[in-house]
Amino acid sequence: MTKGKVYLIGAGPGDPELITLRGVRALGLADVVLYDALAHPALLKHARAGAELRSVGKRYGEDSFSQDAINSELVDLARAGKIVARLKGGDPLLFARGAEEVETLSHAGIPFEIIPGIPSPTGAAAYAGISLTHRDLSSSVAFITGTESPGKERTAHDWSKLATATQTLCVIMGMKRLGEITSALVAHGRDPATPAVVVQWGTWPRQRVLEGTVADIAGRAELEGIANPAVVVIGEVGRLRDRMRWFDQLPLFGKRILVTRPGHQAEDTARAVRERGAEPVVVPAIEIVAPPDVQAFARCLDDLGSYDVVAFTSANGVHRTMDALRASRRDARAFGRAMVAAIGPGTESALLRSGVVADVVATEFRGEGLAASIVEALARRPSMGARVLLLRALVARDALPAI
Repeated sequence: MTKGKVYLIGAGPGDPELITLRGVRALGLADVVLYDALAHPALLKHARAGAELRSVGKRYGEDSFSQDAINSELVDLARAGKIVARLKGGDPLLFARGAEEVETLSHAGIPFEIIPGIPSPTGAAAYAGISLTHRDLSSSVAFITGTESPGKERTAHDWSKLATATQTLCVIMGMKRLGEITSALVAHGRDPATPAVVVQWGTWPRQRVLEGTVADIAGRAELEGIANPAVVVIGEVGRLRDRMRWFDQLPLFGKRILVTRPGHQAEDTARAVRERGAEPVVVPAIEIVAPPDVQAFARCLDDLGSYDVVAFTSANGVHRTMDALRASRRDARAFGRAMVAAIGPGTESALLRSGVVADVVATEFRGEGLAASIVEALARRPSMGARVLLLRALVARDALPAI
């Protein structure tokens, strides 16, 4: 039997553009993707068409897949000859139980590859405007999990050493025990006035940052209702946020913006929304399908060169027209003497990629603007007639044909 392979991929701290190029490539190879709850949904678009996508996310205190069940599933899928992408939030080996999965695969003789990711604490700190180390403030940092195995009788942390061992402490997923943790730090020598910063949902547009001190951060977080997923940064580096914050200063930070473009065309808009700090919600409001009267459309294309003006109101119209021309072994020469008009720069670019330079591009990107631009262009060429072919969506405003 041919064995498959398992890729353990670090999904990064949240922002879907913080995954590595190697991780993206491995996702595209997989037959099955097993993804965690904290892996951004947009990352699943990197999976190949037809790949099976399964959520196996584990959340503390909630019903979810056990680690043993996930380990067994990885082995069973690989033994069935599948290529498996195990997409894990942050880095797969930092408080992510990736080592347990690797040990299971190794014991079963399953080929695997570990693809590191940006750890959640470093990503969250950077997006909150905090440098975990600093020449003047911190030469050492320790990462501590705030969520230990429920089976442990007592904590594995030796607070008498950890409290002052490093200048910066990063507590990951510790909100349920934050009061207990900060009390232990103070009891073992940490100055209660030390800055403490909580970063919830770091690198996501829903990111929240709460500043305080070791003495009061637990109470303030409870009052504000801040829970996991969160990272707590303890140390003098917390003072850097005043000068280094950037993510929550973006113009659309924290907003949710509806993107109604077709699914296959929404990614560019979604990326532009994220770059401005907002969360895109992609809900396609239109569907691109073949014309209801295919024969009528074909007849129009057969006579394309006989029109005085061929007008396009969208890049989709351009793509559909050029696909139909290529299917009948024709190209841009089919436009003949016709003047080609575009409703805006996006439609103009789509034409140009197909080898057609638009003669007219509307300066006002709507039907009225395109009509005015066509009328103006025709006025400069009085010898031309006004036989216009309008290639547009079936459902559209009537402003352009009315003019």
